[in-house]
Amino acid sequence: MSNQKLTRRSALAGLGAAAAVAAFPALPAISAPLRKLVKPPRLREGDVLGLVAPARFVGDRFGLDSIMSTVRAMGLEPKAAPHVLEREGYLAGSDAARAGDLMAMFADPKVRGIMSVAGGWGCARLLPLLDFDRIAASPKLFAGFSDNTALHLAFAARTGVASIHGPNAAASWPPAAWESFHALAFEGATPTWQVPQGAGANLAGRGKDLRTFHGGKARGRLLGGNLTVLSALVGTPYLPDFTGAVLFIEDTNESEYRIDRMLTQLSLAGMFDKVAGVVVGQCTGCQNPDGGYSNFTIYEVLDRQFSGLRVPAFQGLQIGHIAAQVSVPVGLPVEIDADAGTMRLLEPAVT
Repeated sequence: MSNQKLTRRSALAGLGAAAAVAAFPALPAISAPLRKLVKPPRLREGDVLGLVAPARFVGDRFGLDSIMSTVRAMGLEPKAAPHVLEREGYLAGSDAARAGDLMAMFADPKVRGIMSVAGGWGCARLLPLLDFDRIAASPKLFAGFSDNTALHLAFAARTGVASIHGPNAAASWPPAAWESFHALAFEGATPTWQVPQGAGANLAGRGKDLRTFHGGKARGRLLGGNLTVLSALVGTPYLPDFTGAVLFIEDTNESEYRIDRMLTQLSLAGMFDKVAGVVVGQCTGCQNPDGGYSNFTIYEVLDRQFSGLRVPAFQGLQIGHIAAQVSVPVGLPVEIDADAGTMRLLEPAVT
């Protein structure tokens, strides 16, 4: 091939690269700088609690009646958003309607706190429609879990407002779940959560609840939530920077290889190089339903991912898709002890 042809081909390649750059804008940063922590006001008896459905629909008015009765039993006055009972496929109305409901609750001066009625799927669809400046200007306690992880992380990334990863309003709310939420949201307590001690007659006494992947202690701001939702936010401007953070994750009904895939995605994205420690809550029903597909148990998947990180990492706290789940604050500083299986909140989550 002649030098003339090589030069022409190089020039064309250069033009093609330039056109590609012009056609496709630069990708957003993989994570947004973590904002300065803003604490919302605590809940008080008699306060109005806004109920929103940012993901799946409630079902019928009788289901909503039950949810509102639960909120009244908390000593709060429920206020259901206008579109809670709407349905569009598997969503509680259109994206615009659900986002509008959430923003209206932040704008309503009579509403003290906000709670999601359920998870499912749909919260991430709302993120481009939310006014984060208005949310930051009127901080309120937001609570929920599962798909609501998208909102927790977006609030941390775009507003700095702390929130509570805990039961949704439609949960069964056994005493342990209620007491944990009340301590954070009403009392402003700074609890220490511990992996439950084994109750069996075995010599060790602890049973199989605590799994320490790498020992040690660490401090950092607590960030995370549902692993599936968290991994889906990688590469978006709604994922906060995890530098120096304590990552917590939980999930449900995901096969071992899916958990492996999502953890690998976080690793390839560089998240595990940034964190100060890792807490794995409950992975409820995380076994391949077909059986025999995976050569790894879920605990082996976690161990292979976290034992080599050189930061404290353990599993067993009651965080996740279980009835007696504990509530934990997103964005607040905590201290973990992976050998003891504890996580201690270092300051109140509310003012």
